Amino acid sequence: MNFPRTIFLVCFLLTISLSVYSQNNSLNTIPAAIYLTGGSLHNSSGSDSLKHRTFNAALKITQLDDLLKNSGSFTIFAPTENAFSQFSATKLRELFLSDDKKALNYLLSSHIVPGKLTASKILKAMCNGGGKAVFTTIQGNKLTATMSGVDIVLTDSTGNKTRITTADLKQDNTVIHEIDSVMVASRI
Repeated sequence: MNFPRTIFLVCFLLTISLSVYSQNNSLNTIPAAIYLTGGSLHNSSGSDSLKHRTFNAALKITQLDDLLKNSGSFTIFAPTENAFSQFSATKLRELFLSDDKKALNYLLSSHIVPGKLTASKILKAMCNGGGKAVFTTIQGNKLTATMSGVDIVLTDSTGNKTRITTADLKQDNTVIHEIDSVMVASRI
């Protein structure tokens, strides 16, 4: 077996695979112009989080980023890029490019709770609530927190479930918890 030829073949196949994935990935259908630098969410070290690129762009478009900066403390349950893949390319374009931002605003507002809820505060509320805790988003929707093994699971008002994958990313007046799916997506 010719080792350099094998490396070339592996690199070539990887390049083709990434290209096909990139073309089929619905997140790439959002026009690049809506992604603004200096996004609203940052990881705990303060640098921009590419894991929340779509969520950041949506915060900017709906101007909810201004609310988060200027109106007290909040907890954000931030879907990762992977979470947004549950939407079709058409739906993402519709949400982001529509003149009427009500649906996008509703979607984002359903991921934001007033006050700073660290994972330990969520767990304490669940202990006090007999294994569950209910929180109200700024949209007015209810999020119910329960445990599944060692994971905190949130159930939205439509019955959709999401899991907190990374907890307690802190930034200024917010606590950010990464989640693995978009909540209230079935209503959009």
